[in-house]
Amino acid sequence: MMEVVQAPPGVDATMPTPARLYDYYLGGTNNFAADREVAERLRVSLPELADAAWANRGFHQRAASWMAAEPGIRQFIDLGSGLPTQGNTHDAVRQVAPDARVVYVDHDPMVIAHARALLSGASTTTVIQADLRDPDAVLGSPELRGMIDRGQPAGLLMTAVLHFVADQSDPWGLVARYVSELAPGSYVAMSHATADRLPPRAVQAMYDTYARASAKICLRTKADFVRLFDGLELVAPFDGAEPGVTFVGKWGAEDPCGADSDGSRVLYCGVAGRP
Repeated sequence: MMEVVQAPPGVDATMPTPARLYDYYLGGTNNFAADREVAERLRVSLPELADAAWANRGFHQRAASWMAAEPGIRQFIDLGSGLPTQGNTHDAVRQVAPDARVVYVDHDPMVIAHARALLSGASTTTVIQADLRDPDAVLGSPELRGMIDRGQPAGLLMTAVLHFVADQSDPWGLVARYVSELAPGSYVAMSHATADRLPPRAVQAMYDTYARASAKICLRTKADFVRLFDGLELVAPFDGAEPGVTFVGKWGAEDPCGADSDGSRVLYCGVAGRP
């Protein structure tokens, strides 16, 4: 794999980060030796690592496209967006709505450097350097205020990020705060890692991996994940299903049974509307 030649200013190449680890799981090149080393240790106990990452990526894309197509959302906020790769939010939604506006939010300086280079000159897409645990900073940023019309429905995406928010930071309260700022008719898509279907060895390996990274991971149960949707109306994850949460590979899949892989079961997901 090609080595990143130089770390952008403010980036510690010796400290693995969730964004760079995820990039490596997806086969990207925006990562360093420190990221690859701990990721390969994790792969020994969790061989479905890449499958889980791609299943989550697919859910993110399908959920964003669904929001643009079905309820007709035309503005999106992607919290904890991670490093740019193929099939970003703006790529997914603009296949449906070429005029859709997208705001990316992340606090990792490497994410910001690459995203700004990728999005240079784009008039309907912007990136904000902020921590989602500080909703005042996110919601009050001039870039978001200039791109998102608070009076119109929006799509809020928080995929594979809330498991990096500790209980002490109250992820349930954070989600509620962001939702409270959305207009009625908005939709929220979330995914979250879980230990519910993992063997103890894999669970411990995940905790050990992220103990060495810039953010620790918090694996939560299905019940804890469902709580994130309090006050929202979950949609059916696939044809013939009741409204609710599911595993990331199954949401929006044409063949949910075929998509129910071991990697898919590493993360729960759901999409819900704000009444």
